[in-house]
Amino acid sequence: MRQKYVSSRNCVANRANQRSQGRSGTSRIDLKRLLLRRIPILAWLPVYNWSKLLQDTLAGVTVGLTAIPQGIAYAIVAGLPPQYGLYSSFMGCFVYLVFGSCKDITVGPTAIMALLSQHNVIRLGEDVAVFVCFLSGCIILLMGLLHLGFLVEFVSMPVISGFSNAAALIIATSQLGTLLGLSGRSDSFIDAIVKVVDHVNEITLWDTVLGVSSMIVLVCLKNLPGKKNGTPFQKFLWLVSMARNAIVVIIGIILSYSLFSNGIEPFKITGNITEGLPPFGPPPFSITSGNHTYNFLESVSELGSTVVSVSLVAILESIAIAKSFAKGKTVDANQEMFALGLCNIFGSLVRSMPATGSFTRTAVNNASGVKTPMGGLITGCLVLLACGLLTSTFEFIPKATLASVIIVAMYYMFELRIFGVLWRTKKIDLIPLTVTFLSCLVIGPEYGMIAGIVVNLILLLYFAARPGLLIEERVVDGLTILFVSPKQSLSYPAAEYLRECVMSWCDGKLEMIPVVVEGRHVHRIDATVAKNLSLLLMDLEARNQKLVFWNWCEDARRTLISYDSSLAMSFRTSGSVAQIFSSRTVQLRVPRE
Repeated sequence: MRQKYVSSRNCVANRANQRSQGRSGTSRIDLKRLLLRRIPILAWLPVYNWSKLLQDTLAGVTVGLTAIPQGIAYAIVAGLPPQYGLYSSFMGCFVYLVFGSCKDITVGPTAIMALLSQHNVIRLGEDVAVFVCFLSGCIILLMGLLHLGFLVEFVSMPVISGFSNAAALIIATSQLGTLLGLSGRSDSFIDAIVKVVDHVNEITLWDTVLGVSSMIVLVCLKNLPGKKNGTPFQKFLWLVSMARNAIVVIIGIILSYSLFSNGIEPFKITGNITEGLPPFGPPPFSITSGNHTYNFLESVSELGSTVVSVSLVAILESIAIAKSFAKGKTVDANQEMFALGLCNIFGSLVRSMPATGSFTRTAVNNASGVKTPMGGLITGCLVLLACGLLTSTFEFIPKATLASVIIVAMYYMFELRIFGVLWRTKKIDLIPLTVTFLSCLVIGPEYGMIAGIVVNLILLLYFAARPGLLIEERVVDGLTILFVSPKQSLSYPAAEYLRECVMSWCDGKLEMIPVVVEGRHVHRIDATVAKNLSLLLMDLEARNQKLVFWNWCEDARRTLISYDSSLAMSFRTSGSVAQIFSSRTVQLRVPRE
């Protein structure tokens, strides 16, 4: 007996141990899965090989030749010293290497990030760009951790297109004065045009000649008939086309250096750039502008909606690029936000400007055949090398050349055809597109995007409150009926609208015909909808008219009956409307007292 008891106790202990080991094993599996999802480098690095390294090196060098001139140019757009753009590029590449989930994306400064930073940099100084970089990184990281990636889906394509088109136009016009050799900077789209018109007599010949010539060369190099997988000569042309920005900048440096060495100074040049590697330290939590120092809360208050708009645009831009180059693979929006947030947080530690995914550099990366995010390491090393060794050379970059690089990039970013596309597909989408576009040009990009989102949400609410309704008379087996079919689920304002439409139609008819409300598209309703449908039944009963709810789903039917149990008598399920009236199943309801 004791032997049986011991045996039984051992069995229980064994089962308990197995359950404990099972839970422990599951925990280890979950932890491993979490680490692989949050730190993707752990998944692809163990299977990395020399063949992939060769491809990634080629892609990384090609992207680096694009990232260096663009980083300098976009820092200048933001009103910052050129090195801020370089710091942003290399830190974005290094951090995304570890946490990024898309092999093609290159994180760094972009034209839109520069534009959103410009106003505050002019007003509060360089530190504010680093402060915005840190705050936006924290917001993006938090949104990624809380799985709030779905929120970006509320910003529609017309709003994004309107914003990006306006940004392209604002940035291009802001560089028009620099291209023509004019001094100073503009505060807005209108101010940039007025400045050129008012100072047309101050335009310098050689800056204009160099800038226009650089634009022509850039366009010609972009359209070279090169192929990545063609003959050696076609491959060479393809590489030249990919590196066109770097080629034009290098030509500008050589030209200006040769002339300046001989005492000839026909062009305005970039000037002094801080030498050496970026300083490492915490971001500025207080900002000094003029004679006033803003503490943390005052700085956040001064920025207003800038931090939110920078975070939102960074997320939209990066995720949109990731989806564009996913090629059928699933994009984890939350992980992309997690990686992008860390890129900005770490970037703020080396005094960089806000960063996000760059469409231009990502396209170059993809076209170069990158295999893994390791290409970003090569790009980052190239940018870091430029920061340490080439800053004295960058001083001789002509401002007109950088302006030409930006203007040509903005030309290809401007999508005029989107207006025609929306006109052909859904004309009402032109409203948020136009509102966003014009608002960005007139009152600024931050408020312009907010205006576009508000208009879009108003349209969304309007269509929710005014759903498509099919209301028509039908003759079924000699019996005339009023057939009503909502084309989507009913919200509470939509139910009120349906009731008004049905009663308005009935008030204009002398004949008291049955009303059939089809529920094929109604999948979810609430108590307010149930109340309005109950009131519709009462209104029709007062007119001695039958009401039939035909083919409603069980969930909606249950909600209606729970609100008003007498509605159960009005539900019918059949293959056709004719079957409802083929028998005496629908009786005249006695009007309620």
